[in-house]
Amino acid sequence: MSDDRKRVVRRVGAIVLAVNLGLALAKGGVWWLTGSLAVGSEAVNSVADSVYSIVILAGLYLTTQPPDFEHPHGHERIEPFVSLFVALGVFAAGAAVLWNATTAVLNGTYGVEAGTTAVAVLVGTAVTKYGLYRYCLRIGERRHSPALVAAALDNRNDILTAGAALVGVLGASFGAPILDPIAAGVVSLGIFYTGYEIVRDNVNYLVGAAPPEELRWEIIERALEHPEVRGAHDVVAHYVGPEVDVSIHIEVEGDMTLFEAHDIESAVVDSIRAMPEVDDVFVHVDPKELGEWKEDAEADQLLETVAEDGDDGDDGDRAERREQAR
Repeated sequence: MSDDRKRVVRRVGAIVLAVNLGLALAKGGVWWLTGSLAVGSEAVNSVADSVYSIVILAGLYLTTQPPDFEHPHGHERIEPFVSLFVALGVFAAGAAVLWNATTAVLNGTYGVEAGTTAVAVLVGTAVTKYGLYRYCLRIGERRHSPALVAAALDNRNDILTAGAALVGVLGASFGAPILDPIAAGVVSLGIFYTGYEIVRDNVNYLVGAAPPEELRWEIIERALEHPEVRGAHDVVAHYVGPEVDVSIHIEVEGDMTLFEAHDIESAVVDSIRAMPEVDDVFVHVDPKELGEWKEDAEADQLLETVAEDGDDGDDGDRAERREQAR
């Protein structure tokens, strides 16, 4: 992991923690002054956000540590576990909010008017969370950090929950007090959905799922770009943590020297490894005369389009050839 990635993801984690702490204090103060269930549920949500932000920050510190003897590939594979821990906290927060809303309806303890202060803090929350969502998503996708993407998803749903809480506050102010606990219940559903999204996305990292189809196409393209590669087969790409490991067989002319075949293999490895999503690459070189070829429809189609159109390495041409092959 580069020093730049370490610095960036740690900085984002610290910013998310600071913002969530500030929002928790602001909402908690309004809740204490007004007693609004909708605002209170949002305060609980922000406290949960603050707790998991601490977990994220600690987890990002661990995942950005350099490789050592026990972890020769680095510590990035810890990150999906950090995200799942975040999901557990999110589910707990959702359960607490739903419990409070249900209890209030059953006991009839709702309908407090929160006033303009509550409206202001909820609108401010929505605006702040939108900024955090865009920021975390951009950095998380660029740096391939599932923990930051999980934080982005939570911030996105916080926008919706803040809106639901705002409906509850306004409803209580305009003579529909039942909207207050209903809004709190809606907030809890948004929290639960956030936890589901985090679990869904990170389980794939842990069970070695295949990456998106687009990534596999690019892996094959990069292998076939080398002028001495006659074909590719047995292409296997799968997640190991948030990064992708690749295994691929390439076909070359059988009369090459070992030095020549080694140079081709090294060039293909370097080309595929340059993809930001990829960690390790394993290339097996087959003499095409041995007849070890195995059918791979994607590789065959791409090989035909590359041969017909030529390959200058331009990303736009790659995308066009990919569509032609399909």
